[in-house]
Amino acid sequence: MKRKKNAKMLVSNIFFIILCASILIFLLRAPKETTTPLPHNDIHNRFYAIKDKKEAEKFCLDCHDQGKEAPLSENHPPKYRCLFCHKRPSE
Repeated sequence: MKRKKNAKMLVSNIFFIILCASILIFLLRAPKETTTPLPHNDIHNRFYAIKDKKEAEKFCLDCHDQGKEAPLSENHPPKYRCLFCHKRPSE
């Protein structure tokens, strides 16, 4: 009975190690981050002063909405999570 329990534990441990190694390999093969960070210029400086991301993102569409000075492209991901991808350099 004890051998059966030890064998089962060994199989579980081996499975766990293989799973962890697979996840590690997957993460190491992930591409580098290519999204442009939030610019640190006069236009975007106010976003650095606002600590809460969701509060800061309320102002993005002032310039980046359709028909504004710097509209987002048609294939741009959803507009409500700007600072999730376009990180502030301090993050």
